[in-house]
Amino acid sequence: MPRQACPRLAGSWILLAGLLWAGANHRAATGFSIAQGSAAKAEAVETALLPGQVLRDLEYARLGPKSLRLDLYLPQRRSGERLPAVIWIHGGAWLSGSKENTRAFEVLGDGYAVASINYRLSFEATFPAQIHDCKAAVRWLRAHADEYGLDPERIGVWGSSAGGHLAALLGTTGDVVELEGTVGGDLDQSSRVQAVCDFFGPSDFLSVLEGAWSSARSPTSPQALLLGGPVADRVELARLASPVAHASPDDPPFLIVHGDRDLVVPLNQSVRLYQALRAAGVEVALHVVKGAGHGLRLQAFQDPAVDSLVRRFFDRHLRGLP
Repeated sequence: MPRQACPRLAGSWILLAGLLWAGANHRAATGFSIAQGSAAKAEAVETALLPGQVLRDLEYARLGPKSLRLDLYLPQRRSGERLPAVIWIHGGAWLSGSKENTRAFEVLGDGYAVASINYRLSFEATFPAQIHDCKAAVRWLRAHADEYGLDPERIGVWGSSAGGHLAALLGTTGDVVELEGTVGGDLDQSSRVQAVCDFFGPSDFLSVLEGAWSSARSPTSPQALLLGGPVADRVELARLASPVAHASPDDPPFLIVHGDRDLVVPLNQSVRLYQALRAAGVEVALHVVKGAGHGLRLQAFQDPAVDSLVRRFFDRHLRGLP
């Protein structure tokens, strides 16, 4: 007697075939598959938002018992996103000041990491210790770019007064071997920066010899304490410490901001730097704040228009915005 197909099995096969046909047509229509679903999930994880955070007292170098530290401000960002970074260098006549005193993250806002650094003060070590420390911080950021989601090709620097001097010196001495130092190691990394914002920083120590900066002649002046003696007795070191002496065509863009009533660092210091950079063919802008004296705490330097000027400068050169 010939075998007969079981009606229940035949019905099951028909149902299964129908489901497979419907699934295939759905995938064809939607372009979606299990593998693509996994990829979409991975992409969602990749673009997940990471919370903003402040990482305080990260050690970027150690010199015996002395720990050199920075605070790293990270905004809310997408996972995998590479942020441009701006290093903030505090002022204080190379004698005082702290990385805690910064408005940089507030001014720059979303889209930037900010590293506010401490460096050795003049009573701890004389020049060039200070620029060696700043260069070590730049190299450290590059060496740890993957860890913190930074773009090592987009690092700017901003400083005021003594910090403005060191920021300008970072910008003009990317190729000056004598000022590189070995602090912190990471010597396989470059200490060059891609944009410099200098607020009323000294730029030409040798101008003291011309009588252009009389307050800096004293053997107890901040300049003398930085150099380890009066400028007249430290001429070569004073030249090495002067950003104007190193201006060259490969320097990054500069924004210089100075008050026209500054009695601590004369406006002429910024004018000299502006002229030296322009003569070298460097992109540079000098913004003179009318009626302003010396110091970031002055309302003139916390004006929204000045903040906007700084933000637009870094946006253009570190983020490629118009």
